[in-house]
Amino acid sequence: MRHNQALRLTSLLPSLFALLAFAMSSVAMAQVMPKTAQLGEGVMHLVPKKGDRPVPKANLRTDDILSMAAPTAQWYTALMFHKEPEVLYAMPLAVKATPRGVEVSLPSKNVVPSPRRDVEIHYLHKPTLLLAPANFEPGQSKLAKVRDWSIDVSMDRNENHFRFTLAHGHPYVSFHLSSGDVRLTLAEEGYRIAGATPAHVLPLRVSGKPYAVFAPTGTEWVKESPTEWRGKLPKGKGYFSVAGMPDDRAETLALFTKHAYAFIDDTRVDWKVDLDRSKVLTTFTAVTKTMEGADHGPLLGLYPHQWFRNHLVQGSLGASYDTIRGAIKLLPAAQFQTELTYNGFVPYWPGVSESPHLSDLQEVMGLDLRRARKMLLEEGKGPYWQGKCLHRILKMMEVFEQQGDMQGRDKLLAIAKERAAEWFRGEGKSYFLWDSSQGAIASYPEEYYFVEQMNDHHFVYGYWIRVAADIALRDPSWIAKDKWGSMIDILVRDIATLERNGTDFPFLRNFDPYEGHSWAAGIPQDPFGSNQESSSEAVNAWAALILWGEITGNTKLRDAGIYLYTNEINSLSHYWFDLYGQVFAPEYKSAEASIVFAGKYVHNTWWTSEPRQIKGINFLPITTASTYLGRDPQYIKRSLGTLEAESKIYKDRGFNVDPPDMWQDIFAQTMALADPDEGLKWWNKWGTYELGDTRTHALHYMLSLQAMGTPDFEVTANTVFYSVFKDKEGKRTYLAFNAGSAPIEVKFSDGQTMTVAPGTLEKKK
Repeated sequence: MRHNQALRLTSLLPSLFALLAFAMSSVAMAQVMPKTAQLGEGVMHLVPKKGDRPVPKANLRTDDILSMAAPTAQWYTALMFHKEPEVLYAMPLAVKATPRGVEVSLPSKNVVPSPRRDVEIHYLHKPTLLLAPANFEPGQSKLAKVRDWSIDVSMDRNENHFRFTLAHGHPYVSFHLSSGDVRLTLAEEGYRIAGATPAHVLPLRVSGKPYAVFAPTGTEWVKESPTEWRGKLPKGKGYFSVAGMPDDRAETLALFTKHAYAFIDDTRVDWKVDLDRSKVLTTFTAVTKTMEGADHGPLLGLYPHQWFRNHLVQGSLGASYDTIRGAIKLLPAAQFQTELTYNGFVPYWPGVSESPHLSDLQEVMGLDLRRARKMLLEEGKGPYWQGKCLHRILKMMEVFEQQGDMQGRDKLLAIAKERAAEWFRGEGKSYFLWDSSQGAIASYPEEYYFVEQMNDHHFVYGYWIRVAADIALRDPSWIAKDKWGSMIDILVRDIATLERNGTDFPFLRNFDPYEGHSWAAGIPQDPFGSNQESSSEAVNAWAALILWGEITGNTKLRDAGIYLYTNEINSLSHYWFDLYGQVFAPEYKSAEASIVFAGKYVHNTWWTSEPRQIKGINFLPITTASTYLGRDPQYIKRSLGTLEAESKIYKDRGFNVDPPDMWQDIFAQTMALADPDEGLKWWNKWGTYELGDTRTHALHYMLSLQAMGTPDFEVTANTVFYSVFKDKEGKRTYLAFNAGSAPIEVKFSDGQTMTVAPGTLEKKK
């Protein structure tokens, strides 16, 4: 039987996977792999079209996990793709697998001047300790086990086994060795730390930092040279761990010795959304295996986003490390929790009925409506820019709808449906592809190394998912499974699969549960590890998941979206904006980190050193889910207040900001979240606009804030979609949206209540 055309499937993934399993198992019977699969009215390609790049193969995995979907965009992803992988910034330790063995270090701060006349903060891994088998050469490093924030790495050679485990926040690397001794090589001569320690523990100060190697009882440590030690392991006890310590005090070494033999075996993150209190409770659990002695459990390191203002761990934290993420504080426990407030958002804001700028709004609406089709192709033709431009059309559509122009609304809705359908049919150069061997959805034509390096999946598909959700609010039939819903579902699965270790897609592809934020680099290829630039586009993706989950009745997905949205905002507040003063080095004077790497942060972008774009990339797209940007109005004013000076430096370097008001719409809307009147002063209706936005949307956004006030984070509600605003006189405006099919009673934490009919946005002052 030959498959020369698309095969119609009656349901999304089960049938698709069954089809592919059949096709692949039938090769021996001369069956031909189908090129496409029909998903409703959409077509999912299964092989790239001629001339298009295939998804790269993650072959450097052990047989145990080779059938799993490849977990790209994680801090350890490079292990699967590069024979000489980059550094793994587990923090506080940095670890690198090399042909000679495993390098371990405690990175130190380095302030690096940049051509932009600012500085970058680097915590670069510098090989300090090298651990290796003494009796055989290590083999090729391969990813051997994946858990929520820990991994096992195999460096076996033939019948000789050499493996290590590391985890985020864990100050140890634990090793298993099948036979022979362990060789320890130092970057420079190390000095044994004085004190009463067991003979099998080797505490050293190397390059100014304290480390210790914890071998089994009975191990003899022999110093073979100023930089070489040999650990003679007892027969049958091929295990040891190495730690970097915050200091070399006797009590610290005793603490580390106590926990050194609790080897990490599993790590898991779980979350619970309490809508009644609008809270997200996240639980981190580490499971250990005690190699010898009493079971004292693990020693975990908590990042600032985990310990700052966290009453659940207060009084339990010990010594801390200076790291790229600020102070990582030690907690002797196998489990801890964080509790964050979910401040909500609504899909759109109501119409503006009273404003001296209404005539301006009508004017730009007319202009934008006439140019709407052109707006779909003002920049790129790939999946990022097409998703982004569809998104801008629908954000503009909301304004027409809420301002009562239903004819304009319908025209814009039709434009978006038509273009999205063209992509989902995949008949030309624009199409989606599922690579079953790697468990990933690719999109063509390729942009920004989206396929080659698997970059930006949450950014890109976040736009597409939000577009589909916004269409569904107006036309639920459009996302029926036999129409376009199945195509959206598979994009959701690409970035937000909730099952672990599956063959179809990886668990939460881009999100790092322990760091609390996403990574955009799909296959990191940098000495500073993975990175993410646009934290705001990550937030946009998680807001899309919340809306999609609620619309489709998938409360599990909706709650996962709330978990992701709330935690991403919490982490970006620390690591991109440093709102609480816990992270940025004193030497770093920029208001934000525009790209956060595993081992550094910088004030730059990937495509330009022009300061307005450097700043704006972590604000866009401005939507009703962007209210978190207004959490600290003084920070917004300070951040935007640097634009003039930064632009002058750029000009003094021989460059011009062209146009000089680049992205003025983004900055005006951001300022409006802190001060609506000031935001309108920043606005020029005939000025430039960012190509994911429109004049219509930007002006309506600012006029809405002028009418309602700035976001009020003190009041919460017992529902998914809500927002609260407070004007200068202290009067609040309450918004709540009901995506369901029955009325809901919304209770706000200050006592305000409202009844919201199905499919409606309710406003109350």
